[in-house]
Amino acid sequence: MKNIIFMGTPHYATCILKELIDQKFNILALFTQPDKAVGRKQILTPSHTKAFLLENNINIPIFTPTTLKDESVFNEIFKLNPDFIVVAAYGKILPKNILDIAPCINLHASLLPKYRGASPIQSAILNGDKKSGVCTMLMDVGLDTGNILESIECDIKDKNAVEVFELLAHLAAKLCVSTLKNYNSIVPVIQDENLATYCKKIKKEDGLITLDNAKKIYQKYLAFIPWPGIFLNNGLKFLELELVDELKQYSKEAQILELEKESFLLTCKQGILRIKKIQENGKKILDGRTYLNGKRLKCGDYLY
Repeated sequence: MKNIIFMGTPHYATCILKELIDQKFNILALFTQPDKAVGRKQILTPSHTKAFLLENNINIPIFTPTTLKDESVFNEIFKLNPDFIVVAAYGKILPKNILDIAPCINLHASLLPKYRGASPIQSAILNGDKKSGVCTMLMDVGLDTGNILESIECDIKDKNAVEVFELLAHLAAKLCVSTLKNYNSIVPVIQDENLATYCKKIKKEDGLITLDNAKKIYQKYLAFIPWPGIFLNNGLKFLELELVDELKQYSKEAQILELEKESFLLTCKQGILRIKKIQENGKKILDGRTYLNGKRLKCGDYLY
């Protein structure tokens, strides 16, 4: 069986790592991000992949280097003599000397060359794509520019980021096994640079919305679950909503159009949203109707 060094950090990577272990690949080592301080108490917390190995008492060496550029890291990987290095949402760039040790296969959560970069799933949802997928790519020194080995397409319409991450993680796990087992018979496909698009790392401020376009707000809501979420300039968070209409035009946004049992309809300059759960900064989560009652707002009033 093939000897694998696995490099990955979040839940997406854990799904792939678990499948490789279940399929009896010989995992020589896990390389993952260093433990991070999490929450208000800043508790030092391991990555999802590291926690998975520790919690299940799986005896695989774990490495958490702050950089892959140190010669000692290169020497450690070289000594392990892997047949493949599998990379899935690791969060670090592999330098050329490591890329040259063995074929490095990346599990990228888009159909390359579309959405190269750090946020392919969120970007596909933001753009309202009905289809997405995952591919195995032979890594080179560029940003997601390597030759494509295999890919799987799937439907993501109206799915949120959590659902799409879960879907693509399981597809990636199966695809990784296929690529490793059939590597010698796969003909790599060069990416078409004319079709390449790029996506950036998501930041907290990306969740800021204005009530201009209901459809765009809905896609942002789906893309930014669970983080950073979506919120107005005054800090008011929309935690659960639905798209009711995407075409109707209104002269002014933020009017309460209709009261419902646990929600309310809200106008945008274009379109209507159903606001189901809402939260002010530092306060508890409320259903939409309860929030309006507390603010003494009624049908025809404006949210702000």
